[in-house]
Amino acid sequence: METAFTKLVGVRHPLVQTGMGWVAGPRLVSASANAGALGVLASATMTLDQLRSAVREVKSRTGEPFGVNLRADAGDARDRVRVIIDEGVRVASFALAPSRDLIAELKDAGVVVIPSIGARRHAEKVAAWGADAVIVQGGEGGGHTGDVATTVLLPQVVDAVDIPVIGAGGFHDGRGLVAALAYGAAGVAMGTRFLLTSDSTVPDTVKARYLAATVKDVTVTTAVDGLPHRMLRTDLVNSLERAGRTRALVQAVRRAAGFRKLSGLSWPQMVRDGLAMKHGKELSWSQVLLAANTPMLLKASMVEGRTDLGVMASGQVAGVIEDLPSCEELVTRVMTEARHVLGTLPTPG
Repeated sequence: METAFTKLVGVRHPLVQTGMGWVAGPRLVSASANAGALGVLASATMTLDQLRSAVREVKSRTGEPFGVNLRADAGDARDRVRVIIDEGVRVASFALAPSRDLIAELKDAGVVVIPSIGARRHAEKVAAWGADAVIVQGGEGGGHTGDVATTVLLPQVVDAVDIPVIGAGGFHDGRGLVAALAYGAAGVAMGTRFLLTSDSTVPDTVKARYLAATVKDVTVTTAVDGLPHRMLRTDLVNSLERAGRTRALVQAVRRAAGFRKLSGLSWPQMVRDGLAMKHGKELSWSQVLLAANTPMLLKASMVEGRTDLGVMASGQVAGVIEDLPSCEELVTRVMTEARHVLGTLPTPG
């Protein structure tokens, strides 16, 4: 199925596996790429050396195009861009709008730039700066999210920009792909659906928690870092929401200490990272620290399997996903269903 997106990045199918921290590593990315989707490597939780090593591992596992997701506000963003360019990565995606200079540097090196956005004005801005495409995430999507549904946001952005638009938030099957195409999108991006595959390295016990979740078990909370964050409701989330400022600060310092040991960052660097994630929001000091060490909360669940100590970012689609196919099986299923749906649509007249 050829679209403006598949032609832009050179993949066989108009599907994107999103760059989820601690989840989208070399195994999942290469499996997604080999299945014909665009696999995107999550780099925010990696050092520069780890990023370079991960990119090379993906290249050893697949000859298909893939991407790397970056934090545009990271202090070493330009160094990470250089790794992407040096290693010949096809696509750079961003969780936040990259600067005009970063877009230009990547494009001059032949890298396709695809920021993720959550509002029409952000899409218009990055398109004007030279972005090649945008991923539009509606409020149904996991992780940091907005409050506008994909069904409203997606067509709004399609009408506003002249570059390929990929829909995200609420997609998990072929019917959703056809719906996105009908809105004018050039493909769909899926996070939770790819997380729940046999190729994902997330512990089986954690996958079981996702599979057992209903739609009502997926909530949006600001208790983790002060920003709207969609995740599974757990005892930890409940405790963060009930905690007073003093207790929350103690918890945040404890978790921040663990992240500092893992990352090698100094306390001032962690505070700067937390402040950078405020985006104009009024955050308490505990929330600033939690913003800086949210990766540790994700790692506890996604790597260590400690759902009692970590958070589990999740799209609402977790409530309707019931199995763990391989990436190859998933992509084949989605595309087969999409072609079937397209073939059964009534013709005008």
